Amino acid sequence: MSKHIEINPSKERIQYLKARKRKKFLISLTQIMLLIVFIAQWEICARLKLIDPFITSQPSRIVNTIIRLYNEGQLFQHIGVTCFETIVGFISGTLLGTAIAIILWWSEFLSKVLEPYLVILNSLPKIALGPIFIVWFGAGTTSIIVIALAISLIVSILEVLNGFLATDEEQIKLVKTFGAGRLQIFTKVVLPANLPVIISSLKINVGLSWVGVIVGEFLVSKSGLGYLIVYGGQVFQLDLVMASVIILCIAAGIMYKAVVLLQQLFIKSHI
Repeated sequence: MSKHIEINPSKERIQYLKARKRKKFLISLTQIMLLIVFIAQWEICARLKLIDPFITSQPSRIVNTIIRLYNEGQLFQHIGVTCFETIVGFISGTLLGTAIAIILWWSEFLSKVLEPYLVILNSLPKIALGPIFIVWFGAGTTSIIVIALAISLIVSILEVLNGFLATDEEQIKLVKTFGAGRLQIFTKVVLPANLPVIISSLKINVGLSWVGVIVGEFLVSKSGLGYLIVYGGQVFQLDLVMASVIILCIAAGIMYKAVVLLQQLFIKSHI
C-alpha cells in the first residue's frame, strides 16, 4: 500500500508566490495601459489635425480598413497565405537546420571544412539572393518559402551546432567509459542536454521566418500581408499599409507566444 506524503508550502513560500503573481499582473496591466494610451493619443492627435492622418493614418481608419477587407472576403485570404508561407518556412528551417547541425557535429572534418562558408553565408544579406531564387523556383509561393528558409537556416545551424559542441565534456567522457558509441553519446547525452537550445532556436526562427516571408512577398507576390503593404504604399493608401502591419504584428505575436508556451511545457515536463 503506497503512502502519499503531502508537503504544505510554508507561509514565506505562499507570500513569495503571491508577490510574484502580483508583480506579473502589474507588468501585464502596465503593458496594456501603455498600448491603450498610445492608441488614444494617436487617434486624438489625428482628429485634432496635430498630425496628418493621410500620412500617419489613425486607429479608426485602420479599423475601418480591416472591416472593409473582411467584407470583401480578402482579409483571411491574405492572412492565410502569409501564415502558411511562414509556418512552412519556419518548420523547414528548424528541421533542416537541426539535421545539418547533427551531421556537422557527427563529422568534425566536415564541420571544419564548412565553417568559413557558414560564416560567410550568415553575414550575407539574404535579400540579395531573392532574385536568384525567383529565377530558380519561379515567381510564386515556392520562392517566398525558400527565401524564408534561407534567412533562418544558417542561424539555426550555427545556434544548434554551438550548443552541441558546448555539451559538458565530462558527461561525454563518462558514457564513453561505459563503451558508448557515437550514436549513443548523441542520443543519451548531447541531444537531451541541448533540447533547450533547440527550443530557443525556435524563438529566433519565428522572427526570421516572418522577415523572410515578408521580404519574399515584397519581391514577388500577388497576395499576402507583404503584398498589401507594397500595394498600399504604391497607391498611397497608408490606411492599408498600417492595417497590414498591425495584423502582421498580431500574427507574429501569436506565433511567438505559441513557441513560448511550448518552451514552458518542455520545462514543466523536465522539472
